[in-house]
Amino acid sequence: MANAREDGVIRVLVVDDHPLVRAGLRGLIDSVADLTVIGEAGTGAEAVERASEVEADVVLMDLSMPGMDGIEATRLLLRHHPHSHVVVLTSFHDRARVVDALEAGAVGYLLKDSDPSDVLSAIRSAARGEAPLDPRVARSLLPVARDAGGVRDLLSVREEQVLRLVMRGLPNKQIAQELGIAERTVKVHLGHVFRSLDVADRTSAALWARDNLPRD
Repeated sequence: MANAREDGVIRVLVVDDHPLVRAGLRGLIDSVADLTVIGEAGTGAEAVERASEVEADVVLMDLSMPGMDGIEATRLLLRHHPHSHVVVLTSFHDRARVVDALEAGAVGYLLKDSDPSDVLSAIRSAARGEAPLDPRVARSLLPVARDAGGVRDLLSVREEQVLRLVMRGLPNKQIAQELGIAERTVKVHLGHVFRSLDVADRTSAALWARDNLPRD
């Protein structure tokens, strides 16, 4: 059987306990040339079984299903098929569920009210080895300022200045010029910011800044 690397088509396994949802996703995915649905499953256990029968590049996984839920199904499926990429598609985005799904091995997390084009983009991103997260989901993973003084408890004045410029999309060199400091000093401040906010990259830091820093 040809795989996605040979024919350019990304093969998708759709997992949801509602037939109407599966039908809608199949129609959406099969409407574009570079994606195709190669299987469906209505339960977590069936998803694990179907994954052994088809060669799925991406698995769209619901979380709330009777019997085995999507988190356990993700864990078992990836144990036997580590080259598949699981993208959760659910109605829930509370922090606990998101963390559990990612720890089980899911690479992406979307909400069911997402725009159809975002679902298609997420499938393509996951197949490329990226990690598509709905912005609302990403925000649920970020720490929040505890109160009006919470930002100052986390960041120094200079660190907040650097973070505001990161939020504007400026690279380190421009941040250094803007603040009149050395570029290596910007890197030091950013390291402190990442550790203080418990984030790993500029995008996550910028999201935190947008939601938590007081307006100028």
